Amino acid sequence: MEGPTARLTLLAVYPLFDVACAVVDVRSTRANGGPVRDPYANIALSSLTGIGLAVAATSGIPAVLRVWGARAVTAGIVQLVVGATRRRLGGRWVMIAGDAISTVAGASFFAQAGKDGASVGAPAGYAFLGGAFFLASAFRLGRAGREA
Repeated sequence: MEGPTARLTLLAVYPLFDVACAVVDVRSTRANGGPVRDPYANIALSSLTGIGLAVAATSGIPAVLRVWGARAVTAGIVQLVVGATRRRLGGRWVMIAGDAISTVAGASFFAQAGKDGASVGAPAGYAFLGGAFFLASAFRLGRAGREA
């Protein structure tokens, strides 16, 4: 699987992965006696994004870019707030940096949708980079938890 199909698949899987991570976050936070309201916003947003991408894919690449851009901006802002409120846990700087990048990148995807030759290449790269940020943060948080 190559080209646009592979990229669209990656974009469709990313929100599902995000939902799974948020569910794990809820369970972990609840087990440690913390508040769990913040991850629910991410679960809702990512679920809506998955549905939106499925609908947008039938309308073409510009529609996919608009949905993905709106998701990146919104998720970036939501996760910046979550990261800032949880920075005392340690290991959040990676996610805070990633969320700031997400917000800026989302605006650029939305803008790209209105241009000729719009492509899902950049959002697919963004999704890959986002996964790398998730992994880096998970390793850092895991190490911080063992050191505590």
